[in-house]
Amino acid sequence: MRRLYTLIIVLFSLAAVRAQNLELATEYYNQGEFEKAVELYEKLSRKKENSRAIHENYFNALVRLKSFDEAESYLKAEIKDFPELIIYKADLAYLYELSDQTERAEEAYQDLIEEASSKDAYVYQLQNFFYRTNKMNTLIEMLLKSRERSKSVDKHNIQLARAYLYAGKKKEMLEEVFSYGISHPQSDYVQRTIQDNIKDEAEIEMLQKLLYTKIQLNPELVYYNEILIWHFIQLGEFGRAFTQERALDRRLGLGGVKVYELANLAYKNNQYRDAARMYQYVLNEYPEADYYAYARRLNIQCREEIIKNTFPLSREDIIGLIEQYESLLQDLGKTTKTMDALRNMALLHGFYLDDHDKAISILEDAIANAGSNFNFKDQCKLDLGDIYILKDEPWEATLLYMQVEKSQKEDHLAEIAKLKNAKMYYYTGEFELSKEVLDILKKATTREIANDAMHLSLLIQDNLGLDTTEAAMRAYAGVDLLLFQNKNTEALHQLDSLFELYKSHSLADEILWLRGKTHYRLDHINQALYDFNAIVENYKFDILADDSLYMLAKIYDQNLGDKNKAMELYRQILSDFPGSIYGSEARKKYRELRGDFVF
Repeated sequence: MRRLYTLIIVLFSLAAVRAQNLELATEYYNQGEFEKAVELYEKLSRKKENSRAIHENYFNALVRLKSFDEAESYLKAEIKDFPELIIYKADLAYLYELSDQTERAEEAYQDLIEEASSKDAYVYQLQNFFYRTNKMNTLIEMLLKSRERSKSVDKHNIQLARAYLYAGKKKEMLEEVFSYGISHPQSDYVQRTIQDNIKDEAEIEMLQKLLYTKIQLNPELVYYNEILIWHFIQLGEFGRAFTQERALDRRLGLGGVKVYELANLAYKNNQYRDAARMYQYVLNEYPEADYYAYARRLNIQCREEIIKNTFPLSREDIIGLIEQYESLLQDLGKTTKTMDALRNMALLHGFYLDDHDKAISILEDAIANAGSNFNFKDQCKLDLGDIYILKDEPWEATLLYMQVEKSQKEDHLAEIAKLKNAKMYYYTGEFELSKEVLDILKKATTREIANDAMHLSLLIQDNLGLDTTEAAMRAYAGVDLLLFQNKNTEALHQLDSLFELYKSHSLADEILWLRGKTHYRLDHINQALYDFNAIVENYKFDILADDSLYMLAKIYDQNLGDKNKAMELYRQILSDFPGSIYGSEARKKYRELRGDFVF
């Protein structure tokens, strides 16, 4: 019994010594003392149970010391003892390459590919090795050989896509990605890979050409059309997405549903011209569809947004919009599908025809006919509040906004009401109260509301208290109120005075921005150019620089018809402000002007 205890103690002691030697060898290796590390690793390698634990460091240390013969002997011994671990053969091929034994290395790699391609376990073992040694072409060759042997055309799709990506072969990567997507239609892998890896203009063009080719060669496969539609949506090119969606709708008899959904998405992204074309398509093709009433109303709303953003505004166009809404209500009646037309009519009367009483009358009628649709009633109350601001009755507006806050509580409409109230406090010079509300709304569930709150809060924070009377901020807020009330000429006179008084103030770029936009609304193109150029030249590091650059590009494009100058400015947005919110639209406009596509 004593001899058994003694043996156990000896074995434990030897194990402890080996553990200490492994720890010490690793420490030597990490410190770059490779000779000392190799000496210990060589002793440890005699005990085969240590092979996996020491292999990587031992082999690398021998290579660092250029002890190629010793490394070769070590690897061959490991291959003999562990034939199932193909990584040792891979390291031997790599050793031949490092020691300039080119022919032996090439032969060893070919043997490796031949052996690995016959067994999936080997393929997976070797992938990390090829990435670690940066041998992408060899990895690709192995994966293709394995696919060939298996007679499965889509085997290793994801592994090959990754290898092609690292090899800089993005077209081949996309081929594998598409193949995977066809066999796994519910996966978001394809879209995620395209988003992450197809970035610059050349890559985008390559992707589009490849998809068009796939569509032509595989007309029976809807998959490629769907990917192309998704891709155009990501670029904000809804017109091109519509071309594809319309073709699918006609070919597959989809009843216009997909086109209608795409139109709604375009509308939400402020692409009103593209959305109007889509709504018009479904109106023409599917007059009996369930969504006809919605499409007709939204089609008018698209036209409304286009007219309201085309300067100078035409009173006749506004009256024409009201007549279209009236015709809609006459044809289809006042239903849940058409009630929003009443709100739109009221706001057109109030904001653009200065007929505030008519606007109030229509909104009150809408509320009376809304039945149990409390959300719609509260939306109308918010509109009423806006009309009372137009009438210079801010406290009536505040009461209505507060009613909606109380009624909706945590709903989205409550956040809109709070934002309107915060703006009301801002207009009337109650900046601290406004900022308290805005700081809460920075965490709003809707990004648009959160962004608006953030912008106004920063405006107040950056300019509050810079002079003892806060005169500049109060005057600026007053002009903002005039602009909300569409009193553009009066606002412009005050902006001229403000800039002369505060051209050295932190508000100077904001004043120029408001003045430039107001000139643009009044079709004073040269004056608008002056103000926007002044911001780009003198405030290039402030937040309004990319906004101004976009406005300059828009003016040269739409108002002056200077295609080359507009392209130059759109390109400048992409290069100087890569994170700008105008990036997608600038890229789209640039490519349109370049003649990349025609609708």
